[in-house]
Amino acid sequence: MRLVTIATKSLRQRALASSLTAFSVALGVMLMVIVLVLHGVLERNFRQNNFGYDMIVGPKGSDLQLVLSTVYRIGNPEGLLPYRVYREMQNDPRITEAVPIAMGDVTEEGGFKIIGTTSRYFELEYADGREFYILGKAFGTDFDAIIGADVARDNRWGLGSKLKLVHGGLENKDGHTHDEEFTVVGILKRTGTANDKTVFVNLEGFFAIGGHDTPLDEAIGREIEFFGNTTLTEREIERLRAEELEEAKAHAPGAEGHAHHHHHATPDVKKFLTAVFIKTRNQAVAYMLGESSRRGSKAMYVNPQRTIQALMINFVGKFRTLLFVLTGLIIIVSGVGIFVSIYNSMSDRKKEIAIMRALGARRSTVFTIILAESFLLCVGGGALGLFLGHGLLFVAAPTIEMQSGLLMSRWAFETVELVIFPVLMGLAGLIGLLPALTAYRTDVARTLAS
Repeated sequence: MRLVTIATKSLRQRALASSLTAFSVALGVMLMVIVLVLHGVLERNFRQNNFGYDMIVGPKGSDLQLVLSTVYRIGNPEGLLPYRVYREMQNDPRITEAVPIAMGDVTEEGGFKIIGTTSRYFELEYADGREFYILGKAFGTDFDAIIGADVARDNRWGLGSKLKLVHGGLENKDGHTHDEEFTVVGILKRTGTANDKTVFVNLEGFFAIGGHDTPLDEAIGREIEFFGNTTLTEREIERLRAEELEEAKAHAPGAEGHAHHHHHATPDVKKFLTAVFIKTRNQAVAYMLGESSRRGSKAMYVNPQRTIQALMINFVGKFRTLLFVLTGLIIIVSGVGIFVSIYNSMSDRKKEIAIMRALGARRSTVFTIILAESFLLCVGGGALGLFLGHGLLFVAAPTIEMQSGLLMSRWAFETVELVIFPVLMGLAGLIGLLPALTAYRTDVARTLAS
């Protein structure tokens, strides 16, 4: 303990140089901590091996964007899928489950993503064999809503709370708040997934909202473009046009009974989905559907697990390796700085060392003091870096969650961080070895004589 005290006093005599070298180590460790924690956050968010369904069906486009938007609620979906696709899947013997997903809006309070779906969504597993637990009940009426645990906490909503939807999102300049209100009938138990930050509304209520159903002629055009035909007869088209005109008149400003107008069921042809989650009879069927979608089908069948694995390997893994190399280089450069600082100080300290030896200090004692200085600089800088890294993440966690959509705890810690200090100890030993040997070999008589 006395040797550590002597080493500490020696470092204080060179306070500026010692502080700068220790701070350079702190910066390297801080960056290392941030990289480790953020990579851990990414892995936890994308680690699911079982999504409760085999494939996601959506319009042709980016398979990664489809998975990120529908499963992880990151970014916005691209394109629309005719409701007829969902109906055909319900009647397809190869498909055992089909759950419709409609997205695009957010809550007026808090800006949480809205998903229009059916109660069947909550009857499937959400990840790795885990099942949903709902405080309250599932959908009963068209304007029922089930909210995630984080939504309930952040907005202080409970059963019976009312909420409104903002069309297109808060950042959308053309967005507007819908008049219709949904009532919270269920609150999900925390899942540790994007479901915690999502509001689920009854799909029928979602389509009943003004502006969520597509104008008839446009809807028929899209259906023909997608399938090559429409299932509607001329008589059905005329009837739907008449209903659409009647609905428009009823919603016109100043129309009698406008405020108390009741919504009618939206015809299937005017409904469009973001995606459909499906389960198939076996993996062979899933593979066959995926292959058929690549040969001209307008719909895209995506395996979410493979898509995320490719993301982690091809992008996140390489990015992590690059950051590790950069932070490792920073720590090595810091170590070189410590070595130069201690080694250069040896010429100024030769007399001090010689006096210590003359007063009875052994060579091993002097050797140990120099090594102790190296250890103090490395470990002290490492401790500061650990504090700075987690402090920065603690402050930035809410912003990271909001901007990226990734679930992140302010107290996130990776067990691999425990390796940092043993590595720093080894680095300190290497750095301090040559200066310590120089001190060990100091010629007492010649130094005092000079």
